[in-house]
Amino acid sequence: MSEPTSHLFTYLGKPVKDEYGHIIGTMASFQVTPGGRVDGVYIEHGDGQIKQYSSDQIKTENDEVVLFTPLKMQATNFCNQIPLLWRKTQAIKDLNEQKKIPEDMYGDLYSSFEGALNQLKTEAEHTIADVENEIDQCSKRVQGLHTALINLEIEREIGQIDDDSYQTAIEMVREGLKRINAEKNDFEALRSKLSNMLLGEAQPETAEATQEPAEEKAEEPVELPATPSDEPLDTALPEPPTSTEPLGESPVVVYVKNVDKPSP
Repeated sequence: MSEPTSHLFTYLGKPVKDEYGHIIGTMASFQVTPGGRVDGVYIEHGDGQIKQYSSDQIKTENDEVVLFTPLKMQATNFCNQIPLLWRKTQAIKDLNEQKKIPEDMYGDLYSSFEGALNQLKTEAEHTIADVENEIDQCSKRVQGLHTALINLEIEREIGQIDDDSYQTAIEMVREGLKRINAEKNDFEALRSKLSNMLLGEAQPETAEATQEPAEEKAEEPVELPATPSDEPLDTALPEPPTSTEPLGESPVVVYVKNVDKPSP
């Protein structure tokens, strides 16, 4: 489980992993506010570079420090904030209809919430574009590693590399493919979640619109037996001769059926 960032002090000098469990560096230092809150972290990476990251990207899980991708955290925040703000905006409208909000306050109150909601939607759309770009980059990296696998096979086939070197290299590339595919799948899931969330407000109307044609189609078979094409089938059925009421437009049928048994 995640822990408060104040616990990060105990992880100084310890490994930092990404969200897929791979070590990406070492906790080097912190950026601390005058009030003692950890506002950022410094991570030394394998190439010796020390980079600064927001404390929002850092979580501690199972006694390990995990660095999350900013884009994924941003998308996740939108998925949490937009539905909540939309419900609050709808609540303001409902309360206004119930006369629970003063008329002179409703306009400004609703506009402020609606403006904030629209702003989040715009930012979420930009985030979707960024996520799609990351998906494209992952696809290119996957293609590159597939090329690397093919090159390993070719060089081994012609005897340029021995079996031990081949096995070591092939496992490295396969592990890289596994990691990139996992990252790509995560981005694709985020894109779908964001897109569905932005379309969520239109879903109830869409559902109602799609139900109406279905109801009309369901009524059509009920109306078919009443069409004139079914009348000959009804007159061919045996009918009891006891009725003395006028038979309207089908007297000929009645007289034919009662030839041997005249009415009393």
